Amino acid sequence: MTAASALSLFPSPPPAPDPSSTPRRFSASWRDGVRVLAVFGEDRGRGDSGGRSAWEAILHVEDPGPRLPLPRGKFLDANQALEVARFDIQYCDWRARHDLLAIMLLHDKVVQVLNPLAREYKSIGTMKKELAELQGELAQAHQQVHISEARISSALDKLAYMETLVNDKLIPERNTSATSSSECSSLAPSVPSSSGNSMAKKQPPRRTLNVSGPVQPYHPNLKNFWYPVAFSSALKDDTMVPVDCFEEPWVIFRGKNGRPGCVQNTCAHRACPLHLGTVNEGRIQCPYHGWEYSTDGKCEKMPSTKMLSVRIRSLPCFEHEGMIWIWPGDAPQQLPFLLCSPLQDSRFTPSFVEQLVMELPVEHGLLLDNLLDLAHAPFTHTSTFAKGWSVPSLVKFLTPASGLQGYWDPYPIDMEFRPPCIVLSTIGISKPGKLEGQSTRECSTHLHQLHVCLPSSRGRPGYYTGYHSSVTQVLNEDLRLVVGQQDRMINGANIWNWPVSYDKLGVRYRQWREELERGAEQLPFTR
Repeated sequence: MTAASALSLFPSPPPAPDPSSTPRRFSASWRDGVRVLAVFGEDRGRGDSGGRSAWEAILHVEDPGPRLPLPRGKFLDANQALEVARFDIQYCDWRARHDLLAIMLLHDKVVQVLNPLAREYKSIGTMKKELAELQGELAQAHQQVHISEARISSALDKLAYMETLVNDKLIPERNTSATSSSECSSLAPSVPSSSGNSMAKKQPPRRTLNVSGPVQPYHPNLKNFWYPVAFSSALKDDTMVPVDCFEEPWVIFRGKNGRPGCVQNTCAHRACPLHLGTVNEGRIQCPYHGWEYSTDGKCEKMPSTKMLSVRIRSLPCFEHEGMIWIWPGDAPQQLPFLLCSPLQDSRFTPSFVEQLVMELPVEHGLLLDNLLDLAHAPFTHTSTFAKGWSVPSLVKFLTPASGLQGYWDPYPIDMEFRPPCIVLSTIGISKPGKLEGQSTRECSTHLHQLHVCLPSSRGRPGYYTGYHSSVTQVLNEDLRLVVGQQDRMINGANIWNWPVSYDKLGVRYRQWREELERGAEQLPFTR
């Protein structure tokens, strides 16, 4: 149930009251096998006949009780779907009221501790100790209120979506269309299947993303983007950077004016790799017979023979904010994208960036699938940045209805996919095993990551990253799993067989790519 993750959870029974302190009354109930505890204040000194405080009277609402489980494997009709959404809203409201009530009662306790009359029978040390304990309880209660706010917002979004489905009298199946697939997958955790329904028999089988079979050649439409292929710091005046892009070899070097150029990494004379040569006065020289090429691919020098008109292929090349970009496609170039270079962000200043470039033995899309998923962190990255992280009862990726960015709930992690191949993420973290707050804005220390997955050769994408921590060990933790996925995908397994709520960003990437390869005029989730 979606609302269940808004609970304040206590794995053990409530603590026995301290005989020396003012007695407190606890209200506890069992939900999904977990004991839920709410502090309702002191038992004495109440003004209402029911023995409740004024705050309880204001915030009281009946516990909606457990939702009746519905058998799996059938479709919900419209009324059942609305009932599920209504229960989620009702439960979220009940949970939020309890969280707020806990804060108000703790506030009253602070007032009591600071009461001047308390000084007559309590020492300063005792008062300080009580205040410190209450401060910790208040911080935890505020954190739970923030979670409840997020849950209610998500539940309201789902209710609005279900109302549109009710107009059609049916909840449609999950599918891969650009307009509805991601929303349907986000509903999966909070919309269980109904009991025997005759309409279910009329529905076609459940459809989902299908990513299986041998690694296919890259689609030509994927080429029509600017691709960042190297860090500027790696390209000196007298050096070259070889790059494989879309199964073709290229080499980048700086011309006479210092600007980068990208030419075919194959000499026109005898097909020798040019990156094995040198750069002389802004021209790349072949190590075999000394032919020299400018950044536009024109051969400007042929030692020991008559000069001929020879040219090798070149690509549009651009340097922007610390990165070298190329355009490998045939469509007209779209320059405005370059105005949003990720390295413009002050997070990626040279003094804080660790740069790593490597080739990985996995398909380009599989690597992006992995980078767009952080729900696996407490299971996979147990020796690195997620060491000691707890496993929440529910993980979701919250994002606008149309967008390729958002944040993880309940982790303080922001993430964005920038087409066609960039993943940006910010993780709020203080030290291994410690997470601060429910959003990155509440965290004092951050791990900023920039990942680029370049489609180089089939099944072996180029990969480079610039960020604020050592990446090799983290990547190795992922790589052994993704290589295993690829092996099974090649043998026919569907790696996107059953998406769930925290897969939303990865699903949207796959939908974006499907529509791109289909030739859609307007790509989903992009402006």
